[in-house]
Amino acid sequence: MILQALAPGSAIAQGGLMIFPKRAVFEGSTRSMDLHLTNNGKDTVRYRVSIIQIRMKEDGGFENIVSPDPGQQFADQYIRFFPDDVTLAPNESQTVKLQLAATNSLSPGEYRSHVHFRAEPVHKERSGPGPVSSTNAVSVKLFAAYGISIPVIIRVGESSARVRLSDLSFRLANDTLPTLSMTFHRSGNMSVYGDIRVEHVSPAGKVTRVGDVQGVAVYTPNAIRRAQSHLKKAPGVNYHAGRLRVVYAAPEDDAGGTLAEAELPLR
Repeated sequence: MILQALAPGSAIAQGGLMIFPKRAVFEGSTRSMDLHLTNNGKDTVRYRVSIIQIRMKEDGGFENIVSPDPGQQFADQYIRFFPDDVTLAPNESQTVKLQLAATNSLSPGEYRSHVHFRAEPVHKERSGPGPVSSTNAVSVKLFAAYGISIPVIIRVGESSARVRLSDLSFRLANDTLPTLSMTFHRSGNMSVYGDIRVEHVSPAGKVTRVGDVQGVAVYTPNAIRRAQSHLKKAPGVNYHAGRLRVVYAAPEDDAGGTLAEAELPLR
């Protein structure tokens, strides 16, 4: 799966719906959290809110599941949310509140589910009389339904999560598209989440930033995630010399800190 560079910030957007923050993590004394929804589209849209279960695959893709995988724990029975139905006009915003419930007996570890927002069309009533060409005529307006989900994570106890990078490889397709492949190895009782920074270090020691990807996770119970990232063709960067340095670090709003680092010689 190709890791895409994202715009700075802690919001996620799709199909005109923007959600802030893009993940909800309950740990320590945090018992409630607000999700801010904004409709950046041109139409009024109704969003049905629900909780779904998702598996992360080794390539970083997702698929819906019903039962947890071995080592996976769902958070749905400990999460309450309201409202469960939101209608937003263009440029209108509203808040959905998440709250924890009945978590006192939870064993240490991580519990994860996903809040899902499914868009539905808002049908407008016909205003005023108008000609009808045939009693058998049918008018159909197509609506591209879509959904967007964000993870809701409950963390109990101390984290023993660790991550390392391996299997770095580089290719320059047709001498035009620099692509870096890598493998994340996660261990411990919780998921890892951070931003990737890729730097080119020339033989003379000059450092040039050639890649940034925000919000890369490896969820429990996955031990491995394989990924690729397209790099920039920066002026003065020779991808046939020097080395690439990859830094995987916690986001700045999580106090930062390097989670893993690896280098790849180029030739």
